[in-house]
Amino acid sequence: MEKANKQNNYLYNSNLNDKARSLRKNMTKAEVALWKYALKNKKMLGYKFNRQRPVLNYIVDFMCKDLMIVIEIDGYSHNFKEVVKKDEIKQYDLENAGFTVLRYNDEDILENMESVLLDIELHITSLCKVYKKI
Repeated sequence: MEKANKQNNYLYNSNLNDKARSLRKNMTKAEVALWKYALKNKKMLGYKFNRQRPVLNYIVDFMCKDLMIVIEIDGYSHNFKEVVKKDEIKQYDLENAGFTVLRYNDEDILENMESVLLDIELHITSLCKVYKKI
């Protein structure tokens, strides 16, 4: 599988633009909370995150190109076997393309935002060392 990088625009898939735009307009409560309080306007340690970004044949909830991080928010539907299997394939493909995938459920974001933010910060700090961004 091709690795994501700046030259290939991080495997951006323009065929999913309309779907991504629709998802941005209809974000879940947990997605809105994480976006508004942590990721929008470089609030997370100064790194830019995009929301609902088309990558490969998927739309990821949030992505930081500089650190190759994808954040996925799992709602209630992610408890079903079929959805779990699709999530596993999506994560496998994204990781093979070079992304680090962080996954949180709605409840964690809505009820334990500080713990989620700390976990994201720890991953960013770790990846900063890998990508020499410290």
